[in-house]
Amino acid sequence: MDRGLPGPPGGRWWTDPMVAQRLGLTSDQQKRIDAVFQQNRIKLIDLNASLQKEEATLEPLLEADTPDEPKILAQIDRIAQARAELEKANGRMLLGFRTVLTQDQWRKLQSDGPGPPRR
Repeated sequence: MDRGLPGPPGGRWWTDPMVAQRLGLTSDQQKRIDAVFQQNRIKLIDLNASLQKEEATLEPLLEADTPDEPKILAQIDRIAQARAELEKANGRMLLGFRTVLTQDQWRKLQSDGPGPPRR
């Protein structure tokens, strides 16, 4: 979930004092963003686990002495569906974040990311 972003564990960039200051986040905004995160967290964990399971299921199918193409293609479809569900859930969470931020804060976050400002 954190996608390797700098800052606090779990990708909770809104709790990093430097990021909060750079974006001009209020404590109310931080609380509201955290609430959005908490509302989505378990679903994202479950969807990520589902994707990993589907990917793990594909491995032995590909390693078989005689690959069963229909089974492999069906498993690839299940992986694609699991990825799509995970991306949709991530998108819904981002939309929740966006509704808390001002347009200027959103632009700063998009241009600089949650890490240190880019030069």
